Amino acid sequence: MPSEIIDEKKRRSFLDPIDRKILNALQENDRIPHLELAKQIGIAKSTLTYRIKRLEDEKIIIGYRAVVDAAKLGKDEQIIVRIRAKFGAGYHEKVGEMLSKIPGVYAVYFVFGENDFVILARAANREELFEKMKILFNSEFVERTTTDVVTKVIKEDFCTFLEIDNE
Repeated sequence: MPSEIIDEKKRRSFLDPIDRKILNALQENDRIPHLELAKQIGIAKSTLTYRIKRLEDEKIIIGYRAVVDAAKLGKDEQIIVRIRAKFGAGYHEKVGEMLSKIPGVYAVYFVFGENDFVILARAANREELFEKMKILFNSEFVERTTTDVVTKVIKEDFCTFLEIDNE
């Protein structure tokens, strides 16, 4: 989810150790009851509820989701595609939007370097992967692609765990 502009008065420039513990715990299990989490951290339930609400209001917590195993849903094939786009005014927005609409694409990154974009996508089989690639091949915005097929996932975790300062 894209970040929204936050009123400067609502944004803090730091997270204290309790905020960090809350964020880490919620990333491990966002369904943990507040009372249990409050006891685990060593704060009152009302304090925990207030802090979670504040972290949501500040858009530090931007949502809660079920994490699913894509392979068990038949999306066994995974690709990483590096894309060189045709340069032009606002091209990063046009191309980025086009890439984000390709079915199965779950991440689109505009990058600096030899390529302009990196996308991550899943598909059920090679034929479906090829259909995704044809969208890229036929795009007026795409100059060149380099595709890697993932053969084995060693680690995949999109959580951002924070170090806890000593109290």
